[in-house]
This record gives sequence, structure tokens and C-alpha cells, in this order.
Amino acid sequence: MKNVFLSLLLSVCLVSCSYGQGSMDPAAWKVNRAISVIDNYYVDTINKNKLADEAIIALLQKLDPHSGYLTPEEVKEMNEPLKGNFDGIGIQFNMLTDTLYVIQVIPGGPSEKVGIVAGDRIIQVNDTAIAGVGMKNTDVMSRLRGQKGTTVQVKVMRGSNPNLITFKIVRDKIPIYSLDASYMLDKVTGYIKLNRFAETTYDEFIKALRELQAQGMKNLVLDLQDNGGGYLNSAIEIANEFLKRGNLIVYTEGVHQRREDAHATMKGSFEDGKLIVLINESSASASEIVTGALQDWDRSVVVGRRSFGKGLVQRPIPFPDGSMIKLTTARYYTPTGRSIQKPYENGDSDSYNMEVIQRYNRGEMLSADSIHFPDSLKYYTLVNKRVVYGGGGIMPDYFVPIDTSRYTDMHRSLIASGVVNKFVMNYIDKNRTNLQDQYKNFASYQSHFNVNDAMLKDLLELFKKEDFEMIGRNTASTSEEEFVVPEDLDTKISIVDSKNKRRTSAKLTAADMQQFEKSKSLIKLQIKALIARDLWNMSEYYQIINDENDALKKAIEIIENSKEYDKLLGK
Repeated sequence: MKNVFLSLLLSVCLVSCSYGQGSMDPAAWKVNRAISVIDNYYVDTINKNKLADEAIIALLQKLDPHSGYLTPEEVKEMNEPLKGNFDGIGIQFNMLTDTLYVIQVIPGGPSEKVGIVAGDRIIQVNDTAIAGVGMKNTDVMSRLRGQKGTTVQVKVMRGSNPNLITFKIVRDKIPIYSLDASYMLDKVTGYIKLNRFAETTYDEFIKALRELQAQGMKNLVLDLQDNGGGYLNSAIEIANEFLKRGNLIVYTEGVHQRREDAHATMKGSFEDGKLIVLINESSASASEIVTGALQDWDRSVVVGRRSFGKGLVQRPIPFPDGSMIKLTTARYYTPTGRSIQKPYENGDSDSYNMEVIQRYNRGEMLSADSIHFPDSLKYYTLVNKRVVYGGGGIMPDYFVPIDTSRYTDMHRSLIASGVVNKFVMNYIDKNRTNLQDQYKNFASYQSHFNVNDAMLKDLLELFKKEDFEMIGRNTASTSEEEFVVPEDLDTKISIVDSKNKRRTSAKLTAADMQQFEKSKSLIKLQIKALIARDLWNMSEYYQIINDENDALKKAIEIIENSKEYDKLLGK
């Protein structure tokens, strides 16, 4: 036994003493050899591939918050929204009370062709029941999606009819749109909202821009609120439409990557006319590239709140098994030379991701006076020499505070429980024909439809019947610290200590009802917008929900006041 031990020890020593041989970097050799030694000599059987994955993850965690390792499944999930399509049946759905409700049917898609409509409930896929069995969204999607040309059979419940309808659907390419809405705010001002920068974003954007110009658009509000970014090239293409030929849009540079400049290369489709960009704390990466370029060239007034602050460029490095390293290889800089990457400590992604919450705690989202930048981060715009700052997101030219006045615990519970969505589904189920007969077009609906008290009463009755988590109902033994910020006007991110969520009785207290009254106007607006989305599309949804978009309201005021617009641009 002693001889065996000495032999093993000698083998390890020989391994550790030979790293200088060959051309491999000593550090890389060391990691590679460690896995080899473990594989050959460890006391138990190991999964070498899993061990390698974990080693890569550990290495990347020590770099920056945006470098990371993705499994093949995660790579596919990440790429689908950016590629702009996937193979499937062409529906948007919600899982409410363990039932799949069809929210929207993609126009021209496979489901629309066979007759599936919004409001249908898919009960069974092929021979598998998906309703009432606690199936996860990912499992549902895996059954509905599949290779183009393959067939899936679904059984659907429609309205109150207990007899299921069977549909055979041939899967096809399904587009994923990055443009949520485009419409005229008035006779001369257009509005475009982008939710990401994907492969198809530029084509979607230019089509919408030209349609608005054909309607008489002279001014534009570009809404990048909650747009987390995407492809760098898409951002460059869109910025190109607003800037003069030769204007620098962005440049990237890293220790191992030489500086690369991107300039406007042609006459843009909207080089003149008033332009306002809307941003908030969830606008990041490609959104910040577009916003920073337009701000630096004094081409646009930026309205909203300080953007996220992601100024790092990631390069995908794929592996043969379909997994991938997403490695930060450069920083990007706005035309003035600003890096808008916010500070981070290597390996501390938790603090980095919670930084937005710290902004709220410091009062930054309520008052621009709470935001302070050192003089070392001061830059000057390229035309009018206005002061702008780097080092942590894009600071807007006009600050719009977050409005928390109507976002109560009662409102958050209604949204988080899924009751609002379920109520809308039930309402449309019962009233679809009447709604379509009464409102022949969206303009009629927008002007005349109102959410009445009877509907709100039904909403509360549904809420009391549901088994839900009540948020924020205090007891003597608990305390609450909470941060709330709207991603858009129909959803909220609530970060609440889990011990502060508890099962509640069906009885609503006087305090609950007071909060409901406080949030009533917002709830009515959301219901009206969700019904519009079902009857028409996402653009109509935003035309209603934007009635309470404070940043957009201010943008319209600024556009209508040429003196204020010019003053904000430093003219």
C-alpha cells in the first residue's frame, strides 16, 4: 500500500513539475492539469464535463458582472428574442390558475390560420393534459414549440362551452417583434417604442418611421424606457438615422482590442425635426449607445431618469456542445469619450444588480438633486458645449421622478396574483361579440369605453375567491422594507422580504379598500389597455396605457414649447 501511495504522489509531482513544457500558458496549463489530476486520481467517480463547467463559471465570476457561462439551453433562450424568430404555433399566452389562456394570436401565424382566437384556453397538447396539472411555463412551451413543418394537436376550451375543440397546427417560423408601438401623438408628433435591439429592429423601426412620416410626422418621441439593449449593430443603424454623415456614433476599445469607431454613413431619415428620447433606470447597453450619441451631438433632448449604466461589450465564444462564454472584451464610449459603465467590484454581482435599489434608497428616483457626479466625469457636448457626465449611465436633460402615489400594496397584490389578467380574460370571453359590434374601430373604443364600477366589483369578488399572496399586510411580528419601480405601466417589480408575504383571508380590510380607491384610476386604465391589446394589438395597448406615462407627458410639453426645447439643448 505504501508503494502504491508513493507511486501516486510521484505521478502528481511529475505532473506539477512539467508545466513549462510546450507552448501552453502556465495558468491555462494549471487549470487543465487540475481537472486531469482530479479525473485520474480522485477517490470517487466524477462528471468531468460538469466539473469543467463549474470551473469556467467560477473563473468568469471573478471578472465583471456581464461576463458569464451559458449552457446550450440558455444560449438558445438568450438568442431567440435577438434573432427575431423561433419555430412554434404563433401565440402569446399566460398561465393563470394553472390554465393556459391565449392572450394574442400572431397575425398570419399557424394558430390564426386554423382559427384559434384570443381568450381560448388550451387544455391539452397532443396526448398530454397541460391544464390543472401544475405544469411549468417552460414545459408548456417545449410542447408547443417544435421544428417548422411539424404538426401539433391541441384541444381548446372556448367560452363556457364544455365541449373541447380540436385543432391540428403546423408549426412555422414565428416573428418576435422588438417594436411595441408606433402611432401619432398629434398631427405632427409621432411615437415609437422599442423593447430591445435585435436583428430585425432596424427594419421594424424604419418601416414605422416612414409610415409616421407619411402621416405628417415632423417631430418624434423615441421611447427606450425599460429597453435592456441587444445588438450593438442595431443601435448603430438606428442612431445613423438621426445623425449627419460622418458623425461618430460610438467607439469600442479594450486592452486586447484596438479602438474601433462607428460613424454615421449616410443621410438619415430623420436628421431634422424635434427629437426626444425617453429613458429610465432599466434602459441599458444598446439603448444607452443610441441615447448617448444623440445627446453628445445635441440632436435630442433626453427625458426621464438616469439609465442603467452598462458600457461593457461582450463577445460570444461558443463551444462545440452548444454552450458559450459571454466574455467582456471592450468598453464602449460615447462620441465625447464618456464611458457610461457604472462602477463594480470584480466578482460582486449582487451589489452591482442591487445598485438600482440603492438609487431609490438615496432618493435619486424622486429628485434630481440627489444625484451627484464628480468633476472628473464631466464632459461637454460636441455642438452646444452642454455639460454631460460619464461614469454611471446617461443622465437625462430633463428629470422625471418616479410616481409611487398610486402603486399601493393592494394594487401590487392584484397584479401579482394574476387576478387582473384573469378578470380581463373572463370579461372578454363573455363580451367579445358585443365589444366588437359596439366598437368598430380602436378610435371609438379609446374615446367611449369605460371600466365601470360593476366591473371593479367583479374584479374584487374574483380577487377574494383566489388563493393568493397578499403583499405588504403588516402584522405586529413583521416589518417590511420594499422597493418598487415600474418596468412599464402595467407591471411592477416588487422586492419584498419573503417573510413579509403571507396567506391572507378572503376578507378585505378597510385599509385594503382605501388602497384600492387610491389605485382605482390606474387599475381602470390597465384593464382598459389589456382589453384593447386583446381586441387589437400591443400598439393600441400603449396608446391607452401611455395616458399615465409621465415622461411622455413631459416630452409632449417640451416639443410643444420650442423655447424650452432649445433651452434644454443649450441653444
